[in-house]
Amino acid sequence: MISLFRSASELMVQYAHYHRDRRNIATHLVGIPLIVLSIGMLLSLVAFDLAGHTVTLAGLLWVLSTPWYLTRGNLLLGLATSLVNGALIAFAHTPEATTGWGLAALYDAAWFPGLVVFVIGWIIQFVGHIFEGRKPAFVDDVVGLLVGPMFVVGEVLMMAGMLRGMHSLIEAQAGATR
Repeated sequence: MISLFRSASELMVQYAHYHRDRRNIATHLVGIPLIVLSIGMLLSLVAFDLAGHTVTLAGLLWVLSTPWYLTRGNLLLGLATSLVNGALIAFAHTPEATTGWGLAALYDAAWFPGLVVFVIGWIIQFVGHIFEGRKPAFVDDVVGLLVGPMFVVGEVLMMAGMLRGMHSLIEAQAGATR
């Protein structure tokens, strides 16, 4: 079955195989939200009018991804992931900066902060995978880019004592964290 249509449990187990080192998981708790935020920052700069309402590509991405998270078979995880992604996308909508000419304009450009946050988020991710000694999951399956935010939210929920069945399944199939 194409991984895009797999259940949250199947996707989380698959993703967990690449993330068993606690340091890697910790870097993901920081890096993935930064990447989602940065994508929101960059895509919020592209806006258009839809029936009298201003819509950004960032908002559209959230609207299009939310049904996917909600239909993976775990409503708590899907809803929590959608809400966290929505909060990050909403926070990403900042007023556009005015751009002048010259080198100073590069730092004033509206897209520059989003690019910086994006690069920082990915550096943190790759440091985590150095700890793990394994490549990122998305290298083998691009759906891992969608699963990453769900994994981070799932880890937080599991730390809070929720999703016990999923946690047990992950440990049984991917192994305990180390």
